[in-house]
Order: sequence, then C-alpha cells, then structure tokens
Amino acid sequence: MNWEDLLSLKRFGDTHKRLRKEQDETRLGFEVDYDRVIFSAEFRSLQDKTQVIPLSKTDFVHTRLTHSLEVSVVGRSLGRKVGQRILEKYPYLQTVHGYQANDFGAIVAAAALAHDIGNPPFGHSGEKAIGEFFKNGKGALYKSELTDKEYQDLCDFEGNANGFKILTESRSGREGGLRLSYATLGAFMKYPKESLPKKPSKHIVDKKYGFFQSEKHIFDDVAKELGLLKRGVDGEVRYSRHPLAFLVEAADDICYTIIDFEDGINLGLIQEEFALEYLINLVRHSINTEKYHALKNTQDRVSYLRALAINTLINEAVDLFMANEEAILKDEFTQGLLDKSRFEAQISDIIKISIQNIYESSEVIDKEVSGYEVINGLLTAFTDAVCNTANGTASNYNKLILKMLPEAVRSSQGSTYESLMAVSNYISKLSDSNAILAYRKLRGDYI
Repeated sequence: MNWEDLLSLKRFGDTHKRLRKEQDETRLGFEVDYDRVIFSAEFRSLQDKTQVIPLSKTDFVHTRLTHSLEVSVVGRSLGRKVGQRILEKYPYLQTVHGYQANDFGAIVAAAALAHDIGNPPFGHSGEKAIGEFFKNGKGALYKSELTDKEYQDLCDFEGNANGFKILTESRSGREGGLRLSYATLGAFMKYPKESLPKKPSKHIVDKKYGFFQSEKHIFDDVAKELGLLKRGVDGEVRYSRHPLAFLVEAADDICYTIIDFEDGINLGLIQEEFALEYLINLVRHSINTEKYHALKNTQDRVSYLRALAINTLINEAVDLFMANEEAILKDEFTQGLLDKSRFEAQISDIIKISIQNIYESSEVIDKEVSGYEVINGLLTAFTDAVCNTANGTASNYNKLILKMLPEAVRSSQGSTYESLMAVSNYISKLSDSNAILAYRKLRGDYI
C-alpha cells in the first residue's frame, strides 16, 4: 500500500480525481466528513444509546454519543502525531501532493466519530439479540430463503458492518449515503472482510467482519481506490486494513479502557483506593505527586489520572505505529497497536476489573436481559409484517404493524434478505428509549 492512494479524497459518484493541493484550506474535504457525521440523524441517536450502564440517569456516565466524541478527540491527536512523523519520513507527500499533518488527524477523527454509528440499542447485547433471533429464534425460519453469507450477516449481526451501511447506503435523493471521502471510509473499516469465512486467520482484521452482502460492491470499490491489499481466495472479499484504522481502533481501546473504568469508580462499582492504584501503575512515570495529593475528591483525582493515562497511551500508540509502519503497509502487522504495548499488563488488569465490577454488574445484566426481550419482540412483529406483505399473506395485524415503520422499510419488498436487513437496520438505528416505546406499543402498554 502507499500513502498517496490511502489518503484519497474521492467520494461516491466522483468522475474526476480530487487533488489535495486544490482543496479549500478553510473547509478541507476530510473535515467535511466530520461535519457530515456529526449532523446526521444516526449520530444524534447515540445520545440515548448504551455505552456501559444501560439507561443510566446519572449525568456523568457516558452514552455512545459522549464516548464517540471522546474517541474522536483521542483519534485526532493520534492522527496528527502520526501525520507529522509520516511527512518527515515521506516529505514528497507534502511537497508534491500538499498533504498536511492535520489531514491525518481529520481522517482519524471523522472515522472515530462514526465508529459506533451502527451499534443497535442496548450496547453489544443489542447485536447479540439480533443475531440470536435469526440463529435460534423465529428468524431461523428464513434460512432457506438466504445464501450462506446473507444468513451469516444476520446471525452475526455486526455493528461495524451496519455502520458502513449507514455511512454509504443510497436512498432517494441521497446517493452514496453521507458521501464521505474514501480515506475516511477506509479508516472506519476495522474488519475489511465479509461475514464468511469466519475468522479464517488469527490476524486482527479477521476477528469480525466489516460489511454486509448488500454493501459488498461498495466496499470493493473503496478498497480498490485506496489500494488495499487483497487477502481473500476463491472469490472471498477480504482485504488488508487501512493503516489509519489501527489508530481508530487504538483511540477506541484507550477510551473504553480508561473511561469505562472511570465511570465504574464514579458509580461506586469499583472501590476508589483499589482503582486508583491500578491507574497509578499506568502513569507512575509521569505523575506529579504534589499536585495529585492536593486534589481532595474522588472525581478530581480520577480525572487527573485519566488525563495522564490517555496521554501516556496516545504517545505509546504513536510510537508503536511508526515502529511498525512499513509492516502495516505490507499487511504484515497482525495485532492491535496496544496489544504490543509495554503497558499491556496494566491495561489487562484494568479491563479485568472492569469486566468483573462493571460489565457483569447486576444493573448491566438486568438491562441487557430487558434489551433482549425488547429487540426480540420488535423483530418478531416487524419481520412478519414486512415479509408477509412481500409474499401476499399479510394479516390485518401485519398491515397495522407495517404502518409503524418508515417508508424506506415498508417499500423494501425485494428479496427476503433485503427485507430482513431493512428491518434489522431500522431497529439498530432506534435509541434505547425509542426501542422500549415501540415495544410498549406492541404490547398494548401505550394505551
């Protein structure tokens, strides 16, 4: 791979090449990507989607929206620092093509801002609930009408693939979705493969998948424009990862490791004295003990250590990226950046405590159980309505349910796969509260 292709400004529908030197510096193309994501309805719905504590009314606990904004800020710093060093290593990118260090930051920031845009309500349990419906629930009845890859898309419903769908899916009057630059779409794609084969290697890019069959042709076009290396065999659509996707992943890893831990402390799920010791182990080389001991309350102490920890891990990720940059360009780097960190043991300790005390807390488990019930109920009613309408067997109840759905879903009467994907995509865009409201209507609790 080479950086000139990887930094492509091309957008869906372009017939002429966009050159960096011809860009308006007051409204750079990569910065437009950020604006388009932040003004999208799908991004706004993240304000009422679970990050760690579902449906929490506590104002200092993070939602998907605040998490995404923080990941974007960290991603911008990572991108700018890497960009500066890439331009020092390959000066022609600046002198010949006009790229600046901030371009790298803008790409990573926009991709990081969008990284959770495809996540269903109720966190990762929402993904699992959709998958379970098609794998072991009533949705399994549709298996015979789908190809193996189409069925796998639904059984392993993936927020990353759904995010790519949201960012790129055309609809009437909005061809190419948000029409983001291909560089940003590439950086967004952490898992540049289709749903089958599952985990064909131990390479990190094969851990999950990144696009549904419905967007395969779009991803193929993006990958070829960016010059991603083809990895698949026998007709598989499987590519190398865009180098900047490693930075998007690192930004997410840094934020959920440190900030979820911070939420756990502030909620009292993790004892302060115990937790602070773990953070201090991570930043011991940079802590100002006099300043730290002057802080008198938990939130201020945790906030100070959190800032030091994030800065420490940003610098660590940048150093790791540059040390392995040539291997990354050759698709010979097979891990996440922080998997090779000298702080790997400290990070692992923090994650282990978070799993025990936060992710498996009774509050989280209770709400995830409720989320399963809500999503299963919505999928049952909506898939029946859409598919029965498509095959001419709709009941009066199906027809009423159909009226609850937006026009884009009601009119999705192509293949069974298209209908099921339209319903799943619609439910995935619902906020936690709107999913519960729709479920209450189905149960008659709304009257």
